[in-house]
Amino acid sequence: MKVPVDEGQFLSMLIKMLNAKDTLELGVFTGYSLLTTALALPEDGRITAIDIDKEAYELGLEFIKNAGVDHKINFIQSDGLQALDKMLNKNPKPEFDFAFVDANKTNYANAYERLMKLVKVGGIIAFDNTLWFGFVAEEEKSVPEHLRVCRKALMELNKQLASDPHIDISQVSIGDGVTLCRRLV
Repeated sequence: MKVPVDEGQFLSMLIKMLNAKDTLELGVFTGYSLLTTALALPEDGRITAIDIDKEAYELGLEFIKNAGVDHKINFIQSDGLQALDKMLNKNPKPEFDFAFVDANKTNYANAYERLMKLVKVGGIIAFDNTLWFGFVAEEEKSVPEHLRVCRKALMELNKQLASDPHIDISQVSIGDGVTLCRRLV
């Protein structure tokens, strides 16, 4: 539900190394990763933040305002895939240097298809929770039943990403696993 501090620091460093200015966050919750992204961006940087739950976002908004970075955030209350589809239909469609995905795990593959059309060549798509408590490496029978659907979706995503020649990937075992995808074409 929330990004650990070390993962937030890692993503912040990555954003700075990319010299990212336009970022997207799919799944905001209370906004800790949003705050770390906003702090890492230059003064004219922008974040498009998408989440269905505006109440959770508003819980963390005070901290974002106190940090003086709320002007960088465009919050969109929406289902993630619907918001991405709207962006894809815009002319011109937006382009992002970096996208962080921490939303509905069963829709990660669908989000990936859309993000590959929205993230610039050389940009990064980061998927959170791709190790799923380590259950992606366990036999299904040892996984609690309520976690199996997401486990299966994440295993399929990991296979898809590993075989996609349009990206370079790195699985980082920070937090609950972050898969970084650098768009090549």
